[in-house]
Amino acid sequence: MAQEYASQQPQGFKNHVEKVAVVGAGGRVGKFIAEELLKVGKHKVTAITRADSTNTIPAGVAVKKVDYDDHASLVEALQGQDALVITMGTRAPREQQARLIEAAAAANVPWVLPNEYGFDKAHPGLFKDIPLGEKHGVYHDQIEKLGKSSWIGVTCGFWYEYSLPAGPQFYGFDLQNRAVTFFDDGNTHINTSTLPQCGRGVANLLSLKVLPDDPDDKSPSLSGYRNKYIYISSFNVSQKDMLESVMRVTDTTTGDWKISHEPSVDRYKVGVEELRKGNFLGFGQLMYSRVFYQDGSGDFETSKGLQNDELGLPKENIDEYTKIAVQSEAAVRKEIAGYAQRQDTTH
Repeated sequence: MAQEYASQQPQGFKNHVEKVAVVGAGGRVGKFIAEELLKVGKHKVTAITRADSTNTIPAGVAVKKVDYDDHASLVEALQGQDALVITMGTRAPREQQARLIEAAAAANVPWVLPNEYGFDKAHPGLFKDIPLGEKHGVYHDQIEKLGKSSWIGVTCGFWYEYSLPAGPQFYGFDLQNRAVTFFDDGNTHINTSTLPQCGRGVANLLSLKVLPDDPDDKSPSLSGYRNKYIYISSFNVSQKDMLESVMRVTDTTTGDWKISHEPSVDRYKVGVEELRKGNFLGFGQLMYSRVFYQDGSGDFETSKGLQNDELGLPKENIDEYTKIAVQSEAAVRKEIAGYAQRQDTTH
């Protein structure tokens, strides 16, 4: 598609995104996206929620309740929106996102950000080895085939302050018992982001002009990311870097920690087997272990670069978020255990 310019558009063309619908605005990352959109001050934000949802929606966000089994209900909720941001948990019904995309096309929503925050879905090895990856290519194809919307994928790595305290299946840490398992030698670097950084990334992306003003305008625009991924990050770190931060925050030394090592490839295989048995935690283990392979797959900053500067994202202090992780460990581990238990009851 040839580059278009705002100066070429008919009178009345709006070169910015104003109305943004967010699915999951009361959820883990959706809440931060909605809040950051409001902080920008350029957007009218609407939460798309189920009629029976009990999630708390951030103040200042309008609410549209929908029935996912009723196409007309979804289309009506999305009428007039400039962008649809989809955030959903891993347990959400697979058909839910497809129905939202179909409704967005029917409502002529120009931009869709699918539910794909996390590892680099465009990396062939990760796409192949992590079961979640294959689904996203299907959604991109659906959006492009319908021909009414464009998609932008947001790659931000795993959420740092959630993954660090989540348990050994994730970043390898058992904070309460001061134990860590280094994958391979513990020196493999990955990109990881905080939840606020993810929220800012989406909000700042949707605050860009839609088209360049003219051929001389080289500033970033949404059209420059049409049907592509953007890459944002808070930290490029290894497990050893994470441990150094944890020790600073907890005022401990390596002598206070039980440190072990395990090949990332072996951890991945165990995760695959556990998932086959119906263990939800097996999915977490295979996904996180795969990103730590020594093939650079988790370090998209080195291989592909970041859009942090183009989106005006701030530098963050890792110790600040390590402290949050340490303080929230009990709550996060309880949540993870609840997910695992509910998953077990379905098998």
